[in-house]
Amino acid sequence: MHIGKLIEATHAPFCSLEFFPPADGAQLPDFYATVERLCSLKPLFVSVTYGAGGRRQQNTLNVTRELVRRGLTTMAHLTCVGAQPQSIADFLEELGMAGVDNVLALRGDPPADHSWHWEDAYFQHAADLVRFVRKRQPNMGIGVAAYPAPHPESTTFAEDRRYTAEKLRAGADFAVTQLFFDAREYVELVAQLRAQGITTPVIPGILPVQSFDSLRRMLSLCGANIPGKLYLALEKAHEEGGPEAVRTAGIDYAVTLIRRLLESGAPGVHLYTLNRAEMCLRLMDAVGQM
Repeated sequence: MHIGKLIEATHAPFCSLEFFPPADGAQLPDFYATVERLCSLKPLFVSVTYGAGGRRQQNTLNVTRELVRRGLTTMAHLTCVGAQPQSIADFLEELGMAGVDNVLALRGDPPADHSWHWEDAYFQHAADLVRFVRKRQPNMGIGVAAYPAPHPESTTFAEDRRYTAEKLRAGADFAVTQLFFDAREYVELVAQLRAQGITTPVIPGILPVQSFDSLRRMLSLCGANIPGKLYLALEKAHEEGGPEAVRTAGIDYAVTLIRRLLESGAPGVHLYTLNRAEMCLRLMDAVGQM
């Protein structure tokens, strides 16, 4: 089932979940146990990440195939940086044979060794991948990424919004945002897209802060901003109660953020699970009925 159609047909707020395939096959039983626990949230769909630079493509395919077998509407991440058209076409064909009807079309991060060059690339932007998938697999559902705070490589907010709008006009059915911590950033993103005539659903991506170390990693990876109020709350929690108090403060903040997003018209929320059932169950229990 195409996720875009599911979103369109769903009138109540929903949640969706993102998983990453374990690098070690020995971890798969625990991974699938986590998936089963999180099925109690009745996710509208789940997504499976591609791995850094697309190096774990087979893991993505195997896990995605199994989640489909378990009855979950599943979306595979697909990055195109450094990829050739035939390799993308082959992967799309494999996904189709596995019963996967949806992909999240991403540019991906260039290799750290600088071996990738823009001028030589067939796919220079995610919009190129969206157009390619739409042409090669016209019945495939396509999602794209959006950034409440601009992508780190964008020079201005306006430029970032133009690129986002281009991806959506190229044939995407919906967008999922990078994680963020200020509901106003999401509201402004949607408003600016609507001002460009884009009516495509935009799902906010949520990841509660688990620790100061995880916060630093998140900020370094995605370039998100952290409101001073949240940082001070986490700092106070750490001083008064240590790591567990930080986790509680992070979840409390995420609960408030989700409620504000739903009140502002978000169709649902996409949880970055980190393959941790307890965190997500605790968060959604606190949010209450959706």
